[in-house]
Amino acid sequence: MTVSLLLSGTLMHQLDAVGGSPVHLEPPRKAKNIVLMIGDGMGLAQVSTLFTYRSKEQVFKSFPVIGFQKTQSGDNLVTDSAAGATAMATGVKAPNHSIALDSQGAVLKTILEEAAEKGLSTGMVVTSSIVHATPAAFVAHSTTRYHYEQIAEYFPKSKLDFFIGGGKKYFNRREKDDRNLIYELKKSGFAVYDYFHSNLYNVYPSPTKRFAFFTADNQPLPAMQQREYLPYASEIAIDYLKKRSDKGFFLMIEGSQIDWACHSNQGKMLVSEMLDFEKAVAAVLKMAAQDGETLVIVTADHTTGGLGLNKGETGDKVKLEFTTNGHTASMVPVFAFGPGAELFRGVYENTEIYHKMRQCFGFE
Repeated sequence: MTVSLLLSGTLMHQLDAVGGSPVHLEPPRKAKNIVLMIGDGMGLAQVSTLFTYRSKEQVFKSFPVIGFQKTQSGDNLVTDSAAGATAMATGVKAPNHSIALDSQGAVLKTILEEAAEKGLSTGMVVTSSIVHATPAAFVAHSTTRYHYEQIAEYFPKSKLDFFIGGGKKYFNRREKDDRNLIYELKKSGFAVYDYFHSNLYNVYPSPTKRFAFFTADNQPLPAMQQREYLPYASEIAIDYLKKRSDKGFFLMIEGSQIDWACHSNQGKMLVSEMLDFEKAVAAVLKMAAQDGETLVIVTADHTTGGLGLNKGETGDKVKLEFTTNGHTASMVPVFAFGPGAELFRGVYENTEIYHKMRQCFGFE
């Protein structure tokens, strides 16, 4: 299915290209729902791969508002995913490796926790383990991102309604203790499913119960090895969260393995992960355009790999070249559509993502 088809209908009517640039239509001030989509490690070069490896219209061209966020952490010019996600989730610059704690170790309330306290439904969908750095920063609090089993302990007692991701072993085959967090999830109201016993496409979440689906024992497969659940999972998450609360919802979606492809300097893997993430973005945009009350924000926590697009014109002729296997300090793009999108224009710190979302929700 082409991006044009994915974005047919309401959204395409709202976006009128003049001179190649979308015209911004003034949205309502307040958003009932917010979907924050994070392409881990996704800078402008990674987004550019979509334009060079396809000749057809790209979904990122559909956004009427584009800005840039500065990504440095509380203690380093180059952030890691934990500090980057913490900044967006809490509005505070944290040290690298820290999960929703400030530099003094104080607990920081996250936008997901705030939304839940106000009666909104909340969810996360990721292509990593669910206890990995980015999702962890929205529901847990830890001095280090690598305490996976400790982070898992937050899920049964969290206010999270819905999650899909890997990492089942941190819940039921633990090394530090013999707790069965799957049982604890069920006891706290979750209907729990996993990749081994169920097919996600055959599971229909009931909004009367909290919902969890583990897509892998540890990390899910990469997209180039037939992992394809992200677009579908994003759709069912939105449908579920809308039914779960009439006050609105907050949903975080991460294309986690964009980062991993760049860490390993694998161009083909990067392209497959970006195409997968793009499909999820297109699906979310289409649903947001149909309801008219959902703000969609697409950004990254940092850039990875120092990627350059060299020696070619289009498609397979383009050579992807990396300058590092680590993160870089470059700014990352922020794409926004829906009520409050205009707030995301300009250049600002990553912490402003949190404050702008609170303003769009009307929490301030």
